[in-house]
Amino acid sequence: MHRSRMPVRVVWERPLFALREGTLGIMSASHLKLYCGPTEASTPTLSKSDTGQNCVTVSVGEVLPLLADAVSSQRTWLSDFEDDEITITADLYEVLMAYQYFRRPSA
Repeated sequence: MHRSRMPVRVVWERPLFALREGTLGIMSASHLKLYCGPTEASTPTLSKSDTGQNCVTVSVGEVLPLLADAVSSQRTWLSDFEDDEITITADLYEVLMAYQYFRRPSA
C-alpha cells in the first residue's frame, strides 16, 4: 500500500510564567505537538467544479465547528473567502432563512 507523504507541522508551545510572591514560576510545562495532516479515513475526495476549480465535498458537521471557532476568534483569513460561493441543500437554506428572520430584534 502506497502512502502519500502527509504535511508535517511542528508547533512549539512556550511555557507560561507568572510572578508569584516576588518569584517567577512556571504555570504549565512546554508541549511539542506534531501535526501530520488528516487521517486517510477523513481525507475527502478532490473534484473539479464546472469552472475548473478544485472542490471538496465535506459534511456540514465537519466544517461548522471550525468556521464557528474562526469567526469567534476573529481570524483575519476568513476575509480571504468572503466572496467565495458555497452550495448547500435547499432545506438547509430554508432553515437558515427562517433563523435569520426570527432572530431579528423586535421593533
